[in-house]
Amino acid sequence: MLLSRLRPAKKSKDEVEKKKVEGIKELEEFLDKRDYAGAMSLLEHRRKTEDTDAATSLWLAHCAFHAGDYRKASEVYELMLSQRDYPQDIYSYLGCCFFFLGMYDDARKAAERSPKSSLQNRLLFHVAHRLNDEKKLMFHHSQLKDTIEDQLCLASVHYLRSHYQQAIDIYKKILVKHKNFIALNVYLALCYYKLDYYDVSMEVLQPYLEQHPDSPIGVNLKACNHYRLYNSRAAENELKALKYLVNSELAFAKDIVLHNTVVFRNGDAALQVLPSLVDIIPEARSNLIIFHLKKDDVEAAFKLVSNLEPQSTPDFLLKAVAYTSMGYIQSSKEYLKTAAEFYKIVGSSASECDTITGRQSMASAYFLWRQFEDVLVYLSSIKAYFPNDDVFNFNYGQTLLFCENYEEAEATLLLVTGHQITSLLTYQLCLLRAYIKNKKGKQAWNFYQKERNSRESPTILKLVANDCYREEEFLYAAKAFEEMEKKESRMNYSSAKQGAVVGVVKMFAIGRVSIEDLRDALRILERDRHPHSANIVAVSRKWAAEVNVYI
Repeated sequence: MLLSRLRPAKKSKDEVEKKKVEGIKELEEFLDKRDYAGAMSLLEHRRKTEDTDAATSLWLAHCAFHAGDYRKASEVYELMLSQRDYPQDIYSYLGCCFFFLGMYDDARKAAERSPKSSLQNRLLFHVAHRLNDEKKLMFHHSQLKDTIEDQLCLASVHYLRSHYQQAIDIYKKILVKHKNFIALNVYLALCYYKLDYYDVSMEVLQPYLEQHPDSPIGVNLKACNHYRLYNSRAAENELKALKYLVNSELAFAKDIVLHNTVVFRNGDAALQVLPSLVDIIPEARSNLIIFHLKKDDVEAAFKLVSNLEPQSTPDFLLKAVAYTSMGYIQSSKEYLKTAAEFYKIVGSSASECDTITGRQSMASAYFLWRQFEDVLVYLSSIKAYFPNDDVFNFNYGQTLLFCENYEEAEATLLLVTGHQITSLLTYQLCLLRAYIKNKKGKQAWNFYQKERNSRESPTILKLVANDCYREEEFLYAAKAFEEMEKKESRMNYSSAKQGAVVGVVKMFAIGRVSIEDLRDALRILERDRHPHSANIVAVSRKWAAEVNVYI
């Protein structure tokens, strides 16, 4: 009797089934709310307190995967694989986890151990894209069927390969038959955003946001559109709708909002936020590179760009800019050659060859190859789009100078007003050369006078002296050589001054300079202690007296 009292009563089959049904309903409630953290807690509790079957483990991995905890999901699948009679499809599920963890080779190996299925093929299709295996990519592409899942997979790869119009065509085709698939509006809007159709992107996105106003991806995309269409303040205001994410389990959504807040604030807190997101959000690495380039930290940008596998036009351009900057800093022909190739890839691509970006890229490539006539062709074709753009006018002015179109070069360089460029030595030397080539030695000399206390004044002075001499602006060459002698006490520029002053005398004889210019030139030699200088002054004065000129 006592023994029988200690033994638990055996539950009836009906009670067990009832409890199982209740458990399923409870799990469904969590899943309907997309509360994957709550569902995982329930399933973990069930694993500890009850005899669980494979279904419980599969649901636990499913919830972990959809919560973005791919490591947890992979651990559950690997534990199942260590047990008997596991479902063979688990290898495909495990491969999906590895894929989202960035372990593409492991994802391939896991998928290849799984029985053939549409999921396995879709996974291997994506893996082939990530591993740049074009042969396998085309094979798995050929295995895709006209099912919704397969077509969405194809659209995804089109998007990743920057084939946005092809992705749009697929999404539109599916929406015609399945108007209730409203989430596809987000994918459509993303494609239009990538094509720079920001207003269209907004229009397509709106129906989804009306039903899901708190969607992190939807609100974030709307904010990005506002950033492009209006300004950073408008974009940040949109993100306020996502304040609830602070206490949310949606880690990826929180990361996107953090990332874009940095972008909208023009890089504020970039070094605190972006480094930890580099392996999570693809654009984080690119924006961190841009931040370093804007701060002139070329070495940090170059280090990051070295590990960037370019997949899109912005990626190729970032690599091109970083290699160009490092090439000039280190005087590396190899880096500049590599930069030119990256520019060429963009400029000659089918999607960019007729765009402004494509033509700028080809112009940059030809500039690095020093084929300036070709540069001029490309820049001239897009000049109308950059009437007040300092960077464009600087590049266009340099090109005109190299093509010996000096008058237009001068006019174009003078359109540049921003101090960031006008303070560059390269800009100053180009403008000075244009002045001198246009017989405006006086403007060149006056420019030097304003910059005489700057760190770059010796370089400026040297160019004024030598270029003025070559272009027969002899008075300002003489002044520049005299100034160089004052600054470099160990150097003797008597011969240079003598040649320049003799040039002034010759120019006066043919009526190209005034008597005041002649007097200024002779006074320069009068201050020189070299005996030949005194002889030149004496001979010049004697000649002037003979032709009835008082100096």
